[in-house]
Amino acid sequence: MPEINVMATGAFKEAYLPLVAQFERATGHHVVTTWATTADIVSRLKAGEATDLAVMSGNAIDELIAAGKFAKGSRINVASSWVAMAVKKGAPKPDIRSAEAFKHAMLAAKSIAYSYGPSGVYLIGLFQRMGIASPLATKVKQIKGEPIGASVARGDIEIGFQQLSELMPVSGIDIVGGLPKDIEEITFFATGRHADSKVAGPADALTAFFRAPGAHDLIRAKGMDPA
Repeated sequence: MPEINVMATGAFKEAYLPLVAQFERATGHHVVTTWATTADIVSRLKAGEATDLAVMSGNAIDELIAAGKFAKGSRINVASSWVAMAVKKGAPKPDIRSAEAFKHAMLAAKSIAYSYGPSGVYLIGLFQRMGIASPLATKVKQIKGEPIGASVARGDIEIGFQQLSELMPVSGIDIVGGLPKDIEEITFFATGRHADSKVAGPADALTAFFRAPGAHDLIRAKGMDPA
């Protein structure tokens, strides 16, 4: 059976790993996964690195299709997620029930962290739109290389933001909740197939496996909604 090479980001990881294991048992295909940030995957593929499939934000898949790296029409949504806030376990939970309350919580925070992924990109723009980017500049940190929740659990950061699916597996934190409805951000995670993949059929079969009704309960249990 041919090998399927996949590049993927962390947001879908908790659902991805058991689903891939099921797929391998059911089909006999072996899946080799490279984990990286969205920005790194886009940069590496644009530079000529090869893979068969990528799993990351739909916007990034669209960017690679536009660049001719992924096959036209190959973007397939597999799940959606939303940005959530976490604090150290047992710490007071800020009021974020409205946009105004959220704004006050950010201004009162001692330190804030977010990732280089879609959630971090959204928060950078959100803080700018709310007019608080300047007063937050000295206490905001963008973290790469580990889950945001790990920094929160150690007490290095008071408030951390990341996709809910990436916060849920981290011990030592309490999840405050998602952003208020009026400033909520839903991110769609999708697969995209490389234009030069030699295993298009198996790669498409893996995408179909992620979208099958049998995967829905597991995806929901890992903090995402099935596509």
